Amino acid sequence: MLTDLINGLSDLLYSYILIILLLGTGIYFTLRTRFVQFRLFIESIRVVAQPGNDENGLSSFQALMVSTASRVGTGNIAGISTAICLGGPGAVFWMWLTAILGSASAFIESTLAQIYKKRAEDGSSYGGPAYYIQAALKKHWIGALFALFLILTYMGGFNLVASFNIADSFRAYSFFDETSTPLLVGAILALIFALCIFGGSKQISKITEVLVPFMGIFYLAVALFVTVTHYTLIPRMFSDIFSNAFDFRSIFGGFTGSCVMNGIKRGLFSNEAGVGSAPNAAASAAVSHPVKQGLVQMLSVFIDTILICSATACLLLCSGVAPSKELKGMPWVQAAASQSLGSFGTIFITVALCLFAFTTLIGNFYYAEMGLKYLCGKTPGKALLNLFRVIAALIVLAGAVMEFSLVWSTADVLMGFMALINLPVILLLGGTAIRCMKDYMRQKKEGKDPIFKATDIGLEDKTDFWN
Repeated sequence: MLTDLINGLSDLLYSYILIILLLGTGIYFTLRTRFVQFRLFIESIRVVAQPGNDENGLSSFQALMVSTASRVGTGNIAGISTAICLGGPGAVFWMWLTAILGSASAFIESTLAQIYKKRAEDGSSYGGPAYYIQAALKKHWIGALFALFLILTYMGGFNLVASFNIADSFRAYSFFDETSTPLLVGAILALIFALCIFGGSKQISKITEVLVPFMGIFYLAVALFVTVTHYTLIPRMFSDIFSNAFDFRSIFGGFTGSCVMNGIKRGLFSNEAGVGSAPNAAASAAVSHPVKQGLVQMLSVFIDTILICSATACLLLCSGVAPSKELKGMPWVQAAASQSLGSFGTIFITVALCLFAFTTLIGNFYYAEMGLKYLCGKTPGKALLNLFRVIAALIVLAGAVMEFSLVWSTADVLMGFMALINLPVILLLGGTAIRCMKDYMRQKKEGKDPIFKATDIGLEDKTDFWN
């Protein structure tokens, strides 16, 4: 009954409400920012290489790695497999479209997080949607509701999915036992996870700064190798993606299982643009102008979907292994890699998934801590924080032994509610971020390294950093 209820909620949210809201918001901000995701793409790469302005805060690169650690995870491997197996190759196109349009929304929400970020006692910064909701809209209860769903989504739903997929990746091996293996994997994973999160958020940023670039580059190299060695299948792959994406008779004949719905679902799960998660990392960066971090988080969406998700799609669709509902998730990815690379392929995909999913686990917990901090109105007490961390570790253990449909649909529904709160808010506050972008461009044209002052854009609300 619980699974049916959650699946029904997921279908309702993604069949009607979120598709209109996500794509509509993305189109609106793409036009309002004059295609910022294309126009300032090179600038975003330049900005990410700049060192932080304050030794107490994270650099743009560190903040990018924390948000990318959360974005780049099981959605990039198992999520793409699930989308294609259930919705067809056309899901890849709708995933691309969600990312391209969503990157404009990501730019707006992360710029807002920088404008309204708060100063911590040690001089560092923190913030996110809950804080810009309170500062700009003066609605504490909406901020508290968002913070609650942030905790439920990231420490709950998303970490259940990450843990489940790590355990599920061991099904390809002969030693796998349906009863004992998931429990054993979950216990080991929960223990390692607990050791990391008890080190605090700075420990998280150090871990992700090393692991994310390494695993991303290596995974892309293997996916490229498989694709190139099956180059004769590349034309057919693109033909299948585009023909299936616009097969409207098939789409509207069964929308809840269509390529549109699965592409947008898995695209949003993977890149999180507009959901309101990345702004929590963006607010921690020490930059001279809010737009710099907006551009950096926009780049994170590109890295996640256009690079890594596309690499997985190419790996799968050029492997010669046909998708099916029975192979959804990790089994198809492992079969595709094994077809090209033999037993090494299966082992490599398992290791890659474990690295992707593990950095997702700790990146997600970073966001959950931000939500707890907001609900407490200050840094949580040591006892409460330790209890929070123990619960997070137990959730990781539980995810490993749960059922496929339940964990994915739970994450989709919770993420959907986050988006339902954040997207209308950034539509209301987007004008502030756009004025900030115009101020940035004005200073760039004058040959300056932009420095932001709240008064330059007529911002009357008091801010902690820009006065």
